[in-house]
Amino acid sequence: MSNRRKFLKNTLLSSALILPGTMSPSLSLRAKGKKEKHKPLILSTWNHGMAANDKAWEVLGETGSIVDAVEQGVMVTESDLTNLSVGLQGLPDREGIVTLDASIMKGDGSCGSVCFVRQVKHPISLARKVMEDTPHVMLAGEGARQYAMELGMPIEKEEMSPAAKKAYEKWKEKSEYKPIINIENHDTIGMIGMDKDGNLAGSCTTSGLAYKMHGRVGDSPIIGAGLYVDNEVGAATATGLGESIIKVCGSFLIVELMRQGRTPQEACEEAVKRLVRKNKGIEGIQAGFLAMNKDGEHGAYAVHPGFNYAMHHQGGKSLIDSKSKF
Repeated sequence: MSNRRKFLKNTLLSSALILPGTMSPSLSLRAKGKKEKHKPLILSTWNHGMAANDKAWEVLGETGSIVDAVEQGVMVTESDLTNLSVGLQGLPDREGIVTLDASIMKGDGSCGSVCFVRQVKHPISLARKVMEDTPHVMLAGEGARQYAMELGMPIEKEEMSPAAKKAYEKWKEKSEYKPIINIENHDTIGMIGMDKDGNLAGSCTTSGLAYKMHGRVGDSPIIGAGLYVDNEVGAATATGLGESIIKVCGSFLIVELMRQGRTPQEACEEAVKRLVRKNKGIEGIQAGFLAMNKDGEHGAYAVHPGFNYAMHHQGGKSLIDSKSKF
């Protein structure tokens, strides 16, 4: 009994010594990561996420459907004629052809995606149809376009937007084939959201890497790479050089790290660390992750400075600069 009292006394004394500002690094990180909790919550990548979040928040309030919200939110970006990284107005591949990728996922595991699809204004809506109305997860290329036609979706005229054409003509002067995804150039919109009851959903859509090889597909339509959602744990999405994200199954990795007890911030940081280890020459390439858990906490982390994200919740909305490894 005396040994038991001595143990309890020492334990209490040790606990009393953990004062604010003197926490161990791991405890301090966890406390910091759990500072904010929001339900409902909408997060999306980059500054173009603000307008997308505005729409998603409006839809969530009107319909109560987090799936409707994440679909219609990113449709705003797909329609934005000033955006050169999402939608048919995006930068083309090195053959001068614009091809699109998109995915959508619900917290119950339902998911759908399309990749290497041409002439479809809203690939995110096509991805949702794949999820809800077919036995498949992914449709590609001409098959995806044909499915859009069967659904009665309009097939747009295949021509570059004026801004994309100007950029493409300039690129052709040297035709240097290298990824242009750095701190000044980014791609994709990834959106993850949670309703008031804790139901999660996410979406991801892009015109892909500028001047890519014809047929190249990035991380955005790959479930587990560019997007992953699980109602039991949380959700994550990615942005940046798709090849680097695919190599670590980035979004799935983050959700699994959260399942093991990491905060969203800790999980995003670990994913970036692994990405850097797996990708040579990453010093000049940008990639970033955005995550939330089922409690309404969130986190973000990138390889380099410059990544930001939009956040909407009942207390307001903001555009936040992410921390980075370098």
